[in-house]
Amino acid sequence: VIDHPKYQESKRITIFLSMPDEIQTEEIIKDIFKQGKECFIPRYKPHSNHMDMLKLSSAEDISSLALTSWNILQPSDDDNAREEALAGGGLDLIFMPGLGFDKKGNRLGRGKGYYDTYLERCMKHPRGKPYTIALAFREQICESVPVTENDVPIDEILYEGC
Repeated sequence: VIDHPKYQESKRITIFLSMPDEIQTEEIIKDIFKQGKECFIPRYKPHSNHMDMLKLSSAEDISSLALTSWNILQPSDDDNAREEALAGGGLDLIFMPGLGFDKKGNRLGRGKGYYDTYLERCMKHPRGKPYTIALAFREQICESVPVTENDVPIDEILYEGC
C-alpha cells in the first residue's frame, strides 16, 4: 500500500479504522502522518446512510475517539471542531473496507450504502471523485457480488498476491 503510486501522490487520504475482521490499517495511518499527508476517517450517522470524513490531527488522536454500537472508533456526534473533507479541499484517495469484492470493481459492504452515498457527494465537489482502493483479504475476492444502480464501482482492489 505504502509504495502504491496513487498513495504516494495523494495528499488528502481517507482510511477506515479497522474492525477485527478487516485488513488492519494502523500502520498505514502512522505512515500517512509520517509522510506529512492529511488523514480523514469516517463518522457514520446512525439510522441513516450519511457519513462524513473527519480529519485526524495525529495517529495518537485515535485514542480520543468514541466507540460506536458497532464497535467502531469515530469522532463523537458533538465533535464539530474537525475539518470535514468535502467542506475543505476534498480528497485524493479513499481506502475502503468491504465484505466481498469482484475483479470488476464491485464491492459488497455492510448494507447501509455509506460509502456509495459519500462517493456521490464527492462527485459534486469541485475536485471530483477521489481514487478508491479497497483493502481486502484474498478470501474476500469473489466471482461476482450483487450490485444495484446506486453502487459505485471502486477503482482498484489490493489483496495479498494480486
